[in-house]
Amino acid sequence: MTGGTGFIGSHTVVELQQAGYQVVIVDDLSNSKVDVIDAIEKITGIRPEFANFDLSDRAKTLAFFLKNSDVKAVIHFAAFKAVGESVTKPLEYYRNNVNSLLNILESMKLSGVSSLVFSSSCTVYGQPKQLPVTESTPRLPAESPYGNTKAINEDIIRDFCHAEPSIKGLALRYFNPIGAHPSALIGESPVGVPNNLVPYITQTAAGLRKELSIFGNDYNTPDGTPIRDYIDVVDLAKAHVVAIKRLLEGKNKANYEFFNIGTGRGLSVLELVNAFMKSTGVNLPYKIVGRRAGDIEKIWADTSLANNELGWKAVVPIEETLLNAWKWEKNVRNLK
Repeated sequence: MTGGTGFIGSHTVVELQQAGYQVVIVDDLSNSKVDVIDAIEKITGIRPEFANFDLSDRAKTLAFFLKNSDVKAVIHFAAFKAVGESVTKPLEYYRNNVNSLLNILESMKLSGVSSLVFSSSCTVYGQPKQLPVTESTPRLPAESPYGNTKAINEDIIRDFCHAEPSIKGLALRYFNPIGAHPSALIGESPVGVPNNLVPYITQTAAGLRKELSIFGNDYNTPDGTPIRDYIDVVDLAKAHVVAIKRLLEGKNKANYEFFNIGTGRGLSVLELVNAFMKSTGVNLPYKIVGRRAGDIEKIWADTSLANNELGWKAVVPIEETLLNAWKWEKNVRNLK
């Protein structure tokens, strides 16, 4: 698994190990910490193998695959992921996100690994004209280089699987993953200033940030703030277990498939902030600032294909998700 010490990756390692799979993590620790592996071991009782290198290094990636000849499948999480930052640093995003995938696919072919689950994103839909989005909703031009790397990578995987019939690809288009493991041992712990909403909320609640900035209240939504489909990270992690099982058992219906992974429900930024305050009892200072480059107005998923075809469904209530995120933040900061 690439990016296995990151937010979604670490939770997926836990779910895979608890489902009986052996996991090898590859991560360059550019946006995560190595002690996540200790936390995974505490939760599951199993220490995953770990290799520390950058997957955009072609020679190192191929050497890893050839050395680990017993690998049966790859889940590819590793990517730069900040929407706003990608607008100001597009070349870094294209170089890292696209090159790493090319190296992985080439290495899979040369080492005989036949299954890939790709960490995609609802950003591939751009600002859709109709909501909720289904898998047949047309992909519109992405609003950010980050989103465009996901769309480009989906196309690369589709074309590669078409050219290499022995290789199967499955892309999971995540909506907005939030929360933390109920144990409070792993969660979202970005290096530096958070780019995602919930860690900024919890860090503000913990007193690390003076106040939360809400980017724009002049969108065409009921309260003027953007609407997203927020999914619990453990629910999301479980979708990867189902996806891997589908590929390894040969239950996929095409060489390349893709699924929306969300809750099917849209919440505005202000609704999420209010849900956090209500579920935790913590008052949250916030201010409205200008819109952020690359943000879309509103999006949420139709998840019926994933529900029916994968047998997967998001089940964790938003209040529980936000409580887990707060519990994690308090644990990290040693707060009562």
